[in-house]
Amino acid sequence: MRVKELAYDEPMTSRTLFAIVLSAFAFATSAQAGDTVAHPKAVVELFTSQGCSSCPPADAILSDISARSDVIALAYHVDYWDYIGWADTFASPRFSALQRAYAKSWNKDRVYTPQMVINGISDVVGSRQMAVNEALSRASLPVEMTLSNDGHAVTIDIPANPGLKPSILWMVTYRNSADVEIARGENAGRTIAYTQIVTDRRSLGMWEPGEGLHMVVPTTDMMGSDAEGFAFLLQQDADGLPGPILAASAISL
Repeated sequence: MRVKELAYDEPMTSRTLFAIVLSAFAFATSAQAGDTVAHPKAVVELFTSQGCSSCPPADAILSDISARSDVIALAYHVDYWDYIGWADTFASPRFSALQRAYAKSWNKDRVYTPQMVINGISDVVGSRQMAVNEALSRASLPVEMTLSNDGHAVTIDIPANPGLKPSILWMVTYRNSADVEIARGENAGRTIAYTQIVTDRRSLGMWEPGEGLHMVVPTTDMMGSDAEGFAFLLQQDADGLPGPILAASAISL
């Protein structure tokens, strides 16, 4: 599939972010504090589809990866395989647009599934265990991000690092797991287990490398009813396209 017009999300302005955080704080209710993935070395973003016969092995590998304490695993379900006969129940055109944006940032003209993107800078075929292991063995994130959760809000702290470029702070919400019975398409008749299922992705604002960042984000109003956890990703902006991920952390509620 060739790269088409992108719908890559633009970062919010600081004024818009401030208004959203104030609004969310006004309606926030108590949530249970959960486990935090702190100081990971890799963010693995799997682009997958329920309609792709090559994807289940990659989905299983991502499930294994998600148990690691040094990795944040996220599954983006794309919609461009829906024409085969089965509409992916988790897919979004926004996730397909993100995958195309990665391709464009790397000067590539095709996207594929299952694709795993490692720290925003490299990709491997997600069903190839050895290639995934090798990519993870080389992975690192240069900036530390600290999260704390008091049950009402998440506090994010990112130190200054003047040698880097301005970056976008993204919040990615996800479901922990779901089993899906697939009735049509290439995987017809199968029930497949999915994990770390992305439900939304939104920008919270810009990080200027010469300044530290301290932000308080209330949990309830920002998440949505189907999210069970969220990841925060600090990612360089490459002229409106996704660049390297510099820091990350995640909390499951």
